Amino acid sequence: MGEKTSQEALEKERDAEAKIEKTGQADLNENEQQHKIHMISIIGEVEGHDILGSSTKATKYEHILPELARIEDNKEVDGLLILLNTMGGDVEAGLAIAEMISSLSKPTVSLVLGGSHSIGVPIAVSTDYSFIVPTGTMVIHPVRLNGMVIGVAQTFDYFKQIQDRISQFVTGHCNISEKRFLELMMETKVLTKDVGSILVGKEAVKEGIIDQVGGIRDALKKLHKLIEKKGK
Repeated sequence: MGEKTSQEALEKERDAEAKIEKTGQADLNENEQQHKIHMISIIGEVEGHDILGSSTKATKYEHILPELARIEDNKEVDGLLILLNTMGGDVEAGLAIAEMISSLSKPTVSLVLGGSHSIGVPIAVSTDYSFIVPTGTMVIHPVRLNGMVIGVAQTFDYFKQIQDRISQFVTGHCNISEKRFLELMMETKVLTKDVGSILVGKEAVKEGIIDQVGGIRDALKKLHKLIEKKGK
């Protein structure tokens, strides 16, 4: 019996390691509060409908969306922790992930590590509460498209529609005004070859985009408090 239990524990550990390696996800279930927390990491580039090269570190949205649906449906999961270190990526995929996270009934907390740039900004603010490490960065800039662009009025209208969707989502889920967000987006004196702004750590908090400067300890502590509050 003891040997069987040991074998089951070993297989469970191997499955957990494989899940981390394949999708960057893990279950955090060994805390004193006995809360069952699921962790998802958004790493590298957010991959959309186009498959990125094998040398590009990417987060596939077709992995994230079903997992978020499972989390919502699973009564065993008490809360969700999102870790971000992303350069951005596909706008539609990023917004889909952000919308899914924001619609969860489970308590959610995000932590920006390294950076959460471009479409990573909506994902970072989609949770109930957000953190950024002191050296973490957020790059805010206008929408950009790769490939050929037809220079007609309809194209610019389409750009504006996409930009409005991003701006409205971000300003609807944090404490920055749409006017200020657009000012940061259209800044011309910060990026040498682009338009936009770079916010580091406490600057992102000061602007009202992120709730608090902190690390993994702070993020988990806050998530436990949100879970306990929901339980009451």
